[in-house]
Amino acid sequence: MRVFEVLGAVMITMPSRPKAPIGRARHLAVGLGCVLALFCAALTPVATALAVDRSAAVNVGASVSAQSGAPAAKPIVLATLEQCVTAVEQAERSATFSGEMAAIAGSSHMEMRIDVIERMPGELLYHTVSAPGLGVWRAAAPGVKVYKYLKQVTNLSAPALYRAAVRFRWLNAKGRFLKATELRTAKCEQPAPPATPAPSTPSAG
Repeated sequence: MRVFEVLGAVMITMPSRPKAPIGRARHLAVGLGCVLALFCAALTPVATALAVDRSAAVNVGASVSAQSGAPAAKPIVLATLEQCVTAVEQAERSATFSGEMAAIAGSSHMEMRIDVIERMPGELLYHTVSAPGLGVWRAAAPGVKVYKYLKQVTNLSAPALYRAAVRFRWLNAKGRFLKATELRTAKCEQPAPPATPAPSTPSAG
C-alpha cells in the first residue's frame, strides 16, 4: 500500500528598500531575527498537525492521536462484482467476485471468505450456494498490508440473481481474534434464456 503525501510551502517576498546605515543595519538584523522567530513559532502547530495526519495515514485503521479523542477508524474493506457474464448456454454463464482488505493496528494475519448466494424467481431471500472452493477462509501471506482475493463461479442457473457475501477478519501475532466484518457485492442477474420456438408440423396433403 502506498501513501502519497504533499506538504505545502509558504514563501514570503519582502519589498526592496534603500540600504540603511551600518548603525541601523544592526537594529534591522535584530528586528528581522525576532520576526523570523515568531514566524517559525507560528508554523510549529502546522508541522505538528501534518505529522499527526501522516501517522494516521500510514497506520490504516489505527486510532487518531490521543489529543483528538476521536474513535478508531473503520477498517478499509471492499466487496466487488468484477464481472457478470450472461449466455444462452449454462456452461458459459459466470460471475467473478472479489474482496479487498487492509491491515489494521495490531493485526498480523488477515483472512477472507467468499460465499456465493443465489435467489431464484419467486424466492424472497438469498440462500448459500454449495460448491467446491466456496465458503473457505483464505489467509494472506505474512507481511501483506493490502490483501485482495478473487473468486469466479461458472455454470450458473437462469433466471436467477447471484451475489457474494464477503467476510473479513483480522488476527494478532498469537492468532487471537481482533475484528471481523462482512460486506455483500452488487448482484449478477442471469436472465431467462430466450424461448425456443416449437418445431412446425407439416400439414397433411
